[in-house]
Amino acid sequence: MTTPHRSHLAAVALAILMVLGVGAVTLPASFGGTARAADVTPMAATAGCGKAPTLASGTHTIQSNGKNRTFILRVPDGYDVNRQYRLVFGFHWRGGTATDVATGQTVQRDVWSYYGLQRLANNSTIFVAPQGLNNGWGNAGGEDITFVDDMIRRIDAGLCVDTTQRFALGFSYGGAMSYAVACARATVFRAVAVYAGGQLSGCSGGTQPIAYFGAHGIRDGVLNISGGRTLRDRFVRNNGCAAQNPPEPSQGSLTHRSTTYSGCRAGYPVVWAAFDEGHIAAPQDGATGDSGSRTWLPAETWRFFTQFEGTSPTTPPTTPPTTPPTTPPPGTGACRVTATVNAWNNGLTEDLTITNTGSTAVNGWSLVFNLPGGQSITSGWNATFAPASGQVTARNVAYNASIAPGASVGIGFQATHTGNTARPTSFTLNGATCTTG
Repeated sequence: MTTPHRSHLAAVALAILMVLGVGAVTLPASFGGTARAADVTPMAATAGCGKAPTLASGTHTIQSNGKNRTFILRVPDGYDVNRQYRLVFGFHWRGGTATDVATGQTVQRDVWSYYGLQRLANNSTIFVAPQGLNNGWGNAGGEDITFVDDMIRRIDAGLCVDTTQRFALGFSYGGAMSYAVACARATVFRAVAVYAGGQLSGCSGGTQPIAYFGAHGIRDGVLNISGGRTLRDRFVRNNGCAAQNPPEPSQGSLTHRSTTYSGCRAGYPVVWAAFDEGHIAAPQDGATGDSGSRTWLPAETWRFFTQFEGTSPTTPPTTPPTTPPTTPPPGTGACRVTATVNAWNNGLTEDLTITNTGSTAVNGWSLVFNLPGGQSITSGWNATFAPASGQVTARNVAYNASIAPGASVGIGFQATHTGNTARPTSFTLNGATCTTG
């Protein structure tokens, strides 16, 4: 990217602060009744698996929240209908476009497509470049999160996706949107990467763990690095990592320093990459400005995302498994379950946090509870749920079968209701009665 173009990016990013009034604006803690993507059941093959694809590479238009929204899709060459693919969302910056992300044209065409990840993926990944309203991600009333849900539904129906391998990344306003995804859809996405972000798109929820990669320039004059550290620290806490002040490069060094936090819960790492530059998207060591071919950031992000491979079969079953990957031993364990309900006119979502309060690890689990009358589960995440009503059993999936002493697992479901939106009153884990809170 040439220096004049870098200045343009910085200028439009600076417009974020003027348009949104950062520092004075108060963003809502929750956007209310936006439902999660209806088909986020991690162990289930998506509806598009095993079928001729109904989506192709190119620009697509969908209705979301009463508006026409568009996204650019990149389907791998040699697409295999029986292979579950990784899915990566790339959100553009303020004043940028989906085309800028899909082509990489603002830094280096093709080389920097989808923030430089497409060339590293070698046709292993489906990429999505959504278009923001007014070329931004204001997320008013949660409408951009709803847009993400709607894209997921459309893509899962038309293509074969590994639902345990959804990722999001973005720069500046796109980083803010990726952060909003981490807050609101931690059980839908496996990890996010936030480049030079700020809390501009809100943070609905923000209490659950998700693997988090943050990168920020120490001389960023548009969105100060202190804000990036604040975003990072939310997920340092959520992920149970040990608090620390990771080292950062000195001004004038033109280097970067990456730190992997210690003590994080298994499967929920946090990485912080600070670099000696300003508000740019493709930093390089030893030189100023963006470089598509010399930037170190895509490779570090790709390593972070691909470390989660292998958590589900590459050839998905045609139907969700009817038995858990492991058989829990009966009558063992001590536990606590907290339940949070978010209801609207005839639907609800319920987030359940299962904590092992015993002194030994739980290896393979089933959680039993009675669903209140009139409620019926339509989909779930991080567990399999059966039956849909009455006495329900939630069983672990492959990647969360073990709960260490003192550790927690977050699961949840979406349901319809006929007026009763109450939570279950009691839970048993592997036959042991749990406390509730």
